[in-house]
Amino acid sequence: MKDLTPDRKNLDPIEIASRDEIAALQLERLKWSLRHAYENVPFYRDSFDAAGVHPDDLKDLSDLARFPLTVKTDLRDNYPFGMFAVPREQVARIHASSGTTGQPTVVGYTQKDLEHWGTVVARSLRAAGLRTGDMLHNAYGYGLFTGGLGIHLGADALGLTTYPISGGMTPRQVRLIEDFKPKGITVTPSYALSILDEFARQGFNPRASSLEVGIFGAEPWTNAMRLEIEQAFDMHAVDIYGLSEVMGPGVSMECVETKDGLHIWEDHFYPEVINPETGEPVGEGEQGELVFTSLTKEAFPVIRYRTRDLTRLLPGTARSMRRMEKITGRSDDMIILRGVNVFPTQIEEALMKVPGLAPHFQIELSRPGRMDQMRILCEEAQPGMSDEACAQAAKTLSAHIKQTVGISAAVDVAKSGGVARSEGKAVRILDNRPKG
Repeated sequence: MKDLTPDRKNLDPIEIASRDEIAALQLERLKWSLRHAYENVPFYRDSFDAAGVHPDDLKDLSDLARFPLTVKTDLRDNYPFGMFAVPREQVARIHASSGTTGQPTVVGYTQKDLEHWGTVVARSLRAAGLRTGDMLHNAYGYGLFTGGLGIHLGADALGLTTYPISGGMTPRQVRLIEDFKPKGITVTPSYALSILDEFARQGFNPRASSLEVGIFGAEPWTNAMRLEIEQAFDMHAVDIYGLSEVMGPGVSMECVETKDGLHIWEDHFYPEVINPETGEPVGEGEQGELVFTSLTKEAFPVIRYRTRDLTRLLPGTARSMRRMEKITGRSDDMIILRGVNVFPTQIEEALMKVPGLAPHFQIELSRPGRMDQMRILCEEAQPGMSDEACAQAAKTLSAHIKQTVGISAAVDVAKSGGVARSEGKAVRILDNRPKG
């Protein structure tokens, strides 16, 4: 693999600033963000007032812990535009992510927000080893999902040659990699493995391709998968992190020269790690739930937003800004399957719409090949249903899940009592995917 370490003189000055300089900028911007949210978003004003805090109470960065946490249901309860801090007419773009009930979480961006987003994504792409004039194969999905358009925004800001192939049509993915000869690819790690298999089907050697770096995100992936991808393609594989509520891709990025965790762009996003049970901040370097406060967002500020992702904060290495470890899990029951967020409640709601099925189910996750698979085990509503009726109910549920959640799932309908019962909390998820 080629050495893609960026020249430090080409970095943004804040990337290699002192911690004191970063903290001073954060405090200044945090004061603005708290006041902006308080004065322009009724939810935040009510939330701060109920907690007995005011933006003027922030004298030091540590004072942020006095302010209330924000959760995803707060955003959903204010659907569609109740969390916007500027008039709708000043919103230049709207994105959305799916929720547990199919009601999306809507986020907005002013023109300045889009410029900041482009800046942090460009910074991320540069940290991965890409340079102005390089070609990028962007296989993230385009649309309401922030992935494809967010990466494209940063690629434009960095001056890359980008082609928006999006996801799907895997044979064409390989054909264009062979024909266009991009230096970089942005894609979910599981789909990268499908592209790898397609190289073999078409008789091409992936190690002979032009790809020098792959930028992977939107779903958890292991260092074992990194090693497989790097060896198969003879390219670097680095991690990118983001979520639509906070901005989209580009909140943090792994640097190609170290690959030792993701540097958070702390001039735009202030990170905390809390105990998921108590909500209290944990000690430096301890694992807990990642919380973000936006420092520069105009249209959709977020104050102490609980991501539900489990990680820990570490000192900077390749950059001055702190690192977050690879996400090790979730503090809730959300599943990330092939880049799609799935909650058991979504499966339950789809299940309840099928008259022939009882309200008992389990979700089994596996990875028999390259891609994660989901299987729903449920049971007949009435004892003695015919095999034909059970098969039709399974087909109907599978179609409901595809339509409302956006993923394909196998469905098995067992006889009455076929789904394991629990005397305590129901065990909804059986994750049989390989670990490590």
